[in-house]
Amino acid sequence: MRLLTGDRPTGKLHLGHYVGTIKNRVKYQYDYDCLFIIADLHMLTTKRSTQNIKDISGNARSAVLDMISCGIDPYKSRFYLQSGVMDIIGSIYFLMNNLITVNRLNRVPSLKDMANDINEEMPYGLLGYPVLQAIDILGYKANIVPVGKDNLSHVEVTREIAKRFNNEYGEVFPIPEPVKSIDSSLVGIDGKRKMSKSLGNSIYISDNDEEITAKVMKMPTDPNRIRPDIPGKVEGNTVFIYHDLFNKNKQEVEELKERYRAGKVGDVEVKKRLSNAIINYLEPFRERRREYESVDKLNKLIADGTFYAREEFYKTYIDVVNVMGYNKVWQGFNLNTK
Repeated sequence: MRLLTGDRPTGKLHLGHYVGTIKNRVKYQYDYDCLFIIADLHMLTTKRSTQNIKDISGNARSAVLDMISCGIDPYKSRFYLQSGVMDIIGSIYFLMNNLITVNRLNRVPSLKDMANDINEEMPYGLLGYPVLQAIDILGYKANIVPVGKDNLSHVEVTREIAKRFNNEYGEVFPIPEPVKSIDSSLVGIDGKRKMSKSLGNSIYISDNDEEITAKVMKMPTDPNRIRPDIPGKVEGNTVFIYHDLFNKNKQEVEELKERYRAGKVGDVEVKKRLSNAIINYLEPFRERRREYESVDKLNKLIADGTFYAREEFYKTYIDVVNVMGYNKVWQGFNLNTK
């Protein structure tokens, strides 16, 4: 049984990534054969400049190091670079992209949001983003896919493509199941939209104590509470959302909520306690990070994972061309499929 998921190498990972998907990766890593994709081809849909491409290597190492620091065991799981398997991915992508319609892809809600983010008409590559994601998943015959809620619709496209291929040509692909995060998307430190690198409202997994404290102190609280002695609202309050998620001292959290509702604690104290809680929460992450932050170690992990991924994907490619009948076409002309 195999698990596959991953991230685009567009920068450092943040607490929203951790809450949204990485916690599930850590949870399931010993139950499945895990492959984590560094999706540098998907990155081109919104980040395609020459500088973006130059930044892939550093961002890939950063993403892998962030995942290891969160608890992913590098001896159990594999990380691979998507572009390192590009030729085989492209082959299956071309063979299978006729199994879904443009109208169906236009109903994927996240694509319009992504097009709005890049402030241009939707590129062809962005429209095909869920199909390329499907090839990533199906190419490794993944059984489960941990995703945030934004990508649930993408996994549904994958399931539809797998079912149609199996029906038309023969059983090749398991039908993957999405595993949704227990926690919903994490609101950013601005308290307005979900945490996002592009919005500049993130606390990064690699942030130091001073950076965390500075960001927490900027968080909005109850806008109607202009003095500490005014009773405040806890529900929907950004600071308390973070307390609930990252403060391991639940008794302290409940006491702070009670005092806040009664107008007996100031915002500064609540925020200081939150920054300390997040720093304490991330301390084990930092210990794991120090063990693997060598560039040579990270390079080897990614290279080994990518070589493994090529071999595994090629096996699926052979299954696909065989069941579709292309192997017989090639045999007639004495063509080598390797």
